[in-house]
Amino acid sequence: MASPITTHILDTARGRPAAGVPVTLERRGGNGTWVQLGRGTTNTDGRIVDLLTDGSVLAAGGYRLTFAVEAYFRATATQSFYRTIPILFEVVEVHQHYHVPLLLNPFGYSTYRGS
Repeated sequence: MASPITTHILDTARGRPAAGVPVTLERRGGNGTWVQLGRGTTNTDGRIVDLLTDGSVLAAGGYRLTFAVEAYFRATATQSFYRTIPILFEVVEVHQHYHVPLLLNPFGYSTYRGS
């Protein structure tokens, strides 16, 4: 079984995956602070499939994926408005897989719950 939370980034301005982007996964703790659960860097296909170890079980609650896109835009010589992009989401069904993609361009982004 793979990580229950996965992500990928598509650079919609360039029409290709965004490789080399550091991503951090955190869970909101009981006292309101964020606890890091995992981190990784997008591969050549723009994906991270191992933010959590195989067989990890999620807890219900708030999660945050933070995409450190500043270095990616600098490496591609692209002027951008964003340094980091946090995506906050809620896990309700703890035994389901959560795929959280980021569609990225220098001056906008969108996200959705994938499969």
